[in-house]
Amino acid sequence: MKRFFAVAFAATLCAGIATAQELKPLNSDSEPDRMDWSALEAKLGVLPKLPDGLKVGGVSKTLTNEYWRSLGQGYQKLADKLGVTVAYQAAQSEGDQLGQLTIAEGMVTQGYNVLLVSPQTDANLQPVIEQAKAANVPVVNVNDAVIPQAEHYVGNVQRDNGVRVAKWFIDNRANGGKVAIIEGQAGVYAAVQRTDGFKSTIEDGGKFTVVASVPGNWDRQMSYDAATNILQQHPDLVGFYCNNDGMALGVVEAVKAASLQDKVVVFGTDGISDAYKSIAAGELTGTVDSFPVLTGEVAMEVALRLVAGQKLPRVVATPQALITKDNINDFQGEGVDVRSVLMKAAGN
Repeated sequence: MKRFFAVAFAATLCAGIATAQELKPLNSDSEPDRMDWSALEAKLGVLPKLPDGLKVGGVSKTLTNEYWRSLGQGYQKLADKLGVTVAYQAAQSEGDQLGQLTIAEGMVTQGYNVLLVSPQTDANLQPVIEQAKAANVPVVNVNDAVIPQAEHYVGNVQRDNGVRVAKWFIDNRANGGKVAIIEGQAGVYAAVQRTDGFKSTIEDGGKFTVVASVPGNWDRQMSYDAATNILQQHPDLVGFYCNNDGMALGVVEAVKAASLQDKVVVFGTDGISDAYKSIAAGELTGTVDSFPVLTGEVAMEVALRLVAGQKLPRVVATPQALITKDNINDFQGEGVDVRSVLMKAAGN
């Protein structure tokens, strides 16, 4: 039975890839047809009246990671405000590509009016694009893998995640030194872009050497093990950049176990609550917060504008910020309105 599904999945995927070649492959970081999230209402006006009985389907990578749960909270927050029905489902694990495809295809056949999808990889949900197009169901690709033929994408500039951290090293570690990267899942767009942004930026300065860049597969224990090995080989390392916060927290534990917390800095990505707690405790050095709840709200707004018949750019870029002990209080705490803080930073 498993072999039958695997063969069926491969055949469907190949069909999707063939169709994908008819469209220019999407690079969400460099796509010229883009708009910043903060300009949606200014350029497109208030959200038009929506049809009654609207159903939105959200398909996530997993619900075991806080980032993806928070994204779903963003979907629900705006849906509740507007009286829209939303279902948010995810695969059993972050590697269950077939399970995620089955969920997405089911939502098309069940009559959902628009889909918000966060693919496991750049390829596994490609077949859904054609199925949804035939059913006249808009699809919005939401962080962080990128379906090549996606017509609409909402998310942050992935490469900029790594660039921001590299610039921190350049500004705060004037003597340079050895650094290491813990990557996400091999080949996934976000992991590739974040890694490249960090590596190319920090090496351009001429004072830093990337001595290791290894996959952590978004897994905390695997990242702990990888960091332990790297520290044994390079006890003079000055820092790690990790493609997400779960991995970064595993690396923090490895640094502590090696009694190097006063010498080795660790950065993550996503801005989950445990990362904020770790920064406040003086353990994790920083994270690039991509504000998943706000991203979910923006993605839902884009989806509803599409259903209402508006034409939107192919990419709507969402915000991010490098969070350290120096600015953590600007983004958390009682009375802090993150949307207002970010709108002000965007000049609105």
